[in-house]
Amino acid sequence: MATYAALVHWTRAARLWQGQSLTVEAHQGFAHAAGTGFGVPTGLGVSLMPLKHPYEAAMQARSLAVSTGHPVLAGFGPGRPDMQRAMRGEAYASPLTAAEEYVTVVRGLLQGRQLDFSGEYFHCEGALPPSPAPEVQVGLGVLRPGMARLAGRVADAAITWLTPASYLRETVLPALREGAGAAGRPVPRVVAMVPMALPLPDLDVEAVVVAGSGSHMAAPHYADMLRRAGVDVGSGDPLVDARSLLEGGAFLGGEVDELVEQISDFWNSGVDEVVINLTGVAQVRGPQAAMEQIKTIVTALSGTEGTR
Repeated sequence: MATYAALVHWTRAARLWQGQSLTVEAHQGFAHAAGTGFGVPTGLGVSLMPLKHPYEAAMQARSLAVSTGHPVLAGFGPGRPDMQRAMRGEAYASPLTAAEEYVTVVRGLLQGRQLDFSGEYFHCEGALPPSPAPEVQVGLGVLRPGMARLAGRVADAAITWLTPASYLRETVLPALREGAGAAGRPVPRVVAMVPMALPLPDLDVEAVVVAGSGSHMAAPHYADMLRRAGVDVGSGDPLVDARSLLEGGAFLGGEVDELVEQISDFWNSGVDEVVINLTGVAQVRGPQAAMEQIKTIVTALSGTEGTR
């Protein structure tokens, strides 16, 4: 973790991101990196709501901002129905309602408000003790138009994963603007977490896609989003589905110049922040190989105009 934080510190990379981890919890990993001398802006994309009460989520996010001395973008999502049942005893009947309540409580606490909130899924009475801290923004994990409209109404950012640039441009961003317009507020920032890989010796890129995104391809809500985006992942063969992800721009593969061009397409589609994700490479060749690829990509991006 400290090595990746150091890369953010010393390069033009803007933020260190971590998805939900059941091995090393992201807040603790980021705080550890700060303790080694590399406190950097961080992003949590996304933490699963059933794992913690929104009061604890707000407290941990602000604690991370204090520990690192830098802004935090804390993203949340309801997770899969089976995970909801495992933690709560039942799935959310309305994930949109649950997400709206969760974000409302977390944002209210981070804004220093005294809450007396009682919803269908979450209850919170109280406030966070006053404390100076860098800014903490709250994001929602977004895959489909309904959650995008909700993010437009209540969140600071929409955070996507495995979503092609064309789908963001044609489906997610219009829904996000619609939600923001209905609420009379600015359109939230868009963060696209984009899995990618440079070529690896003696290994087809499809194997990297399966290693990094195989579980997502098999999840019903991701499969539905991908079909909406024109990416067919219903073949039953992971390698065939992996090729569909590559052809549809959900997973980026190729030489560094090709990746830079494809990443630029996300910015041109209206994305504010692109997260370079090398999970697949790390899974098949280890964290050092992933680090080398990230450095190559970041270096190449640093020479382009409009880099974010």
